[in-house]
Amino acid sequence: MGIAVTLSLYISRQFTAAVLAMLAALSGLVSMFDFIELLRRSASKPDATFGLVMQIAALRLPYIGMQILPFAVLLGGILAFWRLTRSSELIVARAAGISAWQFLAGPVLCALLLGGLATAAISPLSSVLLRRAEVLDNTYLRTGGGPLALTGGQLWVRQSDRALNPQGVAIIHALGVHLRGKSLTGTDVSVFRLDGADKLLERIEAKRATLAGSVWTLEDARVIRPDHLPEAPRTITLATDLTVSRVQESFASPDTLSVWVLPDFISLLDKSGFSSLRHRLHYQALLALPLLAATMVLVSAGFSMRPARRGGVARMIGSGVAAGFALFIVSKLAEEFGQSGALPVALAAWAPAAAGLMLALALLLHVEDG
Repeated sequence: MGIAVTLSLYISRQFTAAVLAMLAALSGLVSMFDFIELLRRSASKPDATFGLVMQIAALRLPYIGMQILPFAVLLGGILAFWRLTRSSELIVARAAGISAWQFLAGPVLCALLLGGLATAAISPLSSVLLRRAEVLDNTYLRTGGGPLALTGGQLWVRQSDRALNPQGVAIIHALGVHLRGKSLTGTDVSVFRLDGADKLLERIEAKRATLAGSVWTLEDARVIRPDHLPEAPRTITLATDLTVSRVQESFASPDTLSVWVLPDFISLLDKSGFSSLRHRLHYQALLALPLLAATMVLVSAGFSMRPARRGGVARMIGSGVAAGFALFIVSKLAEEFGQSGALPVALAAWAPAAAGLMLALALLLHVEDG
């Protein structure tokens, strides 16, 4: 047992070094192409300097690393196991009675730890930096209205309304929404205040509404109740759980939110009437990342531990790379089905990694015991 543990630690070091080297190489390569694309887009923008483009590319680097991690584990694992097989180290270990399941326990554990570290620590950092990169991108390189994308459009918000009824809700509809600094302004605003049974208690019609802090300020607002005449226009304040940043985040990419704040933000989106499907899918995908990384270890091992004397090594390694990319394509298809609502969110996030794990285990059983 001591020899197996020592061998597993040795293989784990070789595996981790190969994965980290591959992660750095792939992230650098993808970042280079991303930087070239940013330079192309900045060519017609006089305010976008070379330093600004460099800053945006650097801010996006942790996010790119998060996306590259499963492939880095796959390619790093193939490289590490192939080198150990070519040098006959794995062949001698298996001839000494140490099974693949024993010396693969260390690399699988390392992959789980790398995936967990990426989800728990790198993801919050990448979300903050990516949010900053998107702000700079929207300010200097894009011509649209930024992630809010509401200028001239409409806004529907559903929120709790305990001031009028303990179980009540308020549905707010605004036209001509504009973002000015830290406030959100809408014109031709309608507020429908309902009780817990969705019975209309009153309606507010305002010419202008402003969201600042955690308060809606309705200007020139008339209150209309069933079987009552409309009241005289006045200014009305309405407390809310929403802020301008949260409204913006609901329209921004879920990648700009930390894994630690996603559960509360998803709950807030559901209460406010916004769709939380993308955010729930992204949250489940982050939770499934350690399992996906461990799956890639087993896939790489199954396709790269064949002894070189049997021939067909290049074909086996190529098949491993193809299998990894096939798993990536399946996960993206499942993500699209999940975003469309055709698949449950948990199934769309976890099924590709779980299916890949089962296939990798079957392959290893065939290679090791078949």
